[in-house]
Amino acid sequence: MLNRLRLLLLSTPVGALGSGAGGGVELTLANCGRELQRRGHQVQVCAPSGSRLPGLEVVAIEGTPHVPAQTQARLTPITMPPHSVLANMWAWAQREQANYDLLLNFAYDWLPLYLTPFFRTPVAHLVSMASLNEAMDRAIATLARYHPIALAFHSHAQAATFGKLPPYTCLSNAIDLERYQFGDRPSAQLAWVGRIAPEKALEDAIQAAQQANLPLKICGKLQDHTYWQQLQAAYPDADFDYLGFLPTDKLQQVLSNSLALLVTPRWVEAFGNVAIEALACGVPVVAYRRGGPAEIVRDGETGFLVEPDSVAGLVAAIGQLERLDRNACRRQAEQEFSLTALGDRLETWLTAVIRQP
Repeated sequence: MLNRLRLLLLSTPVGALGSGAGGGVELTLANCGRELQRRGHQVQVCAPSGSRLPGLEVVAIEGTPHVPAQTQARLTPITMPPHSVLANMWAWAQREQANYDLLLNFAYDWLPLYLTPFFRTPVAHLVSMASLNEAMDRAIATLARYHPIALAFHSHAQAATFGKLPPYTCLSNAIDLERYQFGDRPSAQLAWVGRIAPEKALEDAIQAAQQANLPLKICGKLQDHTYWQQLQAAYPDADFDYLGFLPTDKLQQVLSNSLALLVTPRWVEAFGNVAIEALACGVPVVAYRRGGPAEIVRDGETGFLVEPDSVAGLVAAIGQLERLDRNACRRQAEQEFSLTALGDRLETWLTAVIRQP
């Protein structure tokens, strides 16, 4: 790409950047923004007030956060809270759009999709989750019909949940590999990283670690307190510790010191940032063969893919970890999930969006 672009990245409305409420979207937005800026593009981020994003200019917008889509039913109607931060963000973007060459949306919400044809400046959407809501599915299908180039997904498994789509962009994802240290002398422990919420099925990891007679280190945003209390009550004798929502430097230390990362989603993960974070630390990934992680893990080489929802499968895979070479995990991260590779894919996609008729 020869031209220096003026880009506005619009964040998720479920919480401030840095809070953990946005899950993997927060890391994805930060990495995309920093890599595009490193390449000489002018990048601004529009996000809820209270957001922290070192190295990038943030336009903070006041307003009420939205309820996360994954906590709602498929037929839940589209609603907006009073003084919606999402509505306020996009109203600001509408006023300022002439100052940008492209707007890049990271919100998994109906409103930005609906507004796309009403903007003069091109709008691109990086869809962050799989199909969860009928109204969202229709909005994505409508945009795919008229502006298919404006949509990108993280994995083919994610895109498939929206039914038959025209040719689409699959960006995968990436991390800043320099922030993750290779660990070749792990302790006898396992790790689990993610939002603590029912769709992540932390109970499966707890059971598998218990049956393997290994402690489990848990990291991530404690989103559903009732669910967490239920887990504590259900497994009083299990050896697991909750370490909190950790910054990258602390998280990579936990990962590097672990025999493996367990990935146990009950739903279709759009990608699985935690999986590539683990690989970057040289840590094998034991994951259900479901969604994005199934497109990341090289089964039998950088981890194991097991039958979805099978605790027995997890335990069997844990018993085979000594077969794996941790150096192969790091090599895969370097080959497939570097920021340079993601930046190339991003520039190709954004150029196509800008040039569309």
